[in-house]
Amino acid sequence: MSTPEPRIALETSEPAMIRGASFAAQTAQALLTRLTSADFAIGERLPSERTLAQELGVGRSAVREALAALEILGIVEIRPGSGTYLRDTTSELLPRTLQWGILLNADRIDELLSVRRALETHAVRLATDRFSPDHERALRQALEAQEHTLGEEAFVEADLRFHVALADAAENATLMELLGTIRALLRIWMEHHIQDKEQMRTAFLEHRQILDAMAQGDADAAVAQMNQHMDTADARLRAAARS
Repeated sequence: MSTPEPRIALETSEPAMIRGASFAAQTAQALLTRLTSADFAIGERLPSERTLAQELGVGRSAVREALAALEILGIVEIRPGSGTYLRDTTSELLPRTLQWGILLNADRIDELLSVRRALETHAVRLATDRFSPDHERALRQALEAQEHTLGEEAFVEADLRFHVALADAAENATLMELLGTIRALLRIWMEHHIQDKEQMRTAFLEHRQILDAMAQGDADAAVAQMNQHMDTADARLRAAARS
């Protein structure tokens, strides 16, 4: 019998949501509370993963996932080889809905995925209309990174890079920020949503089909390909969220 993850104490007024949240989500919320309530200065380097794990009473992997989610939200900045630093987004600047969002449980995943699909398909239509050589270069570089990391943990980051480049190509800052927020909330399960090389290959091929349609200037085809990609990606994420 496996040993259950230790529970962590959370300071929040939403106990019902906490009871339904995954352990990884609770870790993210506890870390957010720690960073926004403690005496940390903007730009200050945070304690090490090991120290934070000891303070929260969780494993380092849980802290690592939580920090990755908070980085996409813009709360922290992770500098390889240097450490993790607090950015200028503090609790009073963070919308309450985002704090609730970190506590999303499997019962709410369908709603979040529905919103993501709407935003991703709108982004790909805008990006196709505004497609430029620079946009294509960034997307093809992301595709190359995916191809070179098939079967490796680094594939998840390459997969994310493609979607970030696509949102950037849409040239709509608000849309890009909304998609970034959704990705941060999904990051709780993201590390597990592509579990083997064949799943990675499927995602890579779907991305390539999306890009091919964009390069041809066919917005309808690009949207259709994105919807197909969302079908397979959503199925993996739902499985991960309920596992």
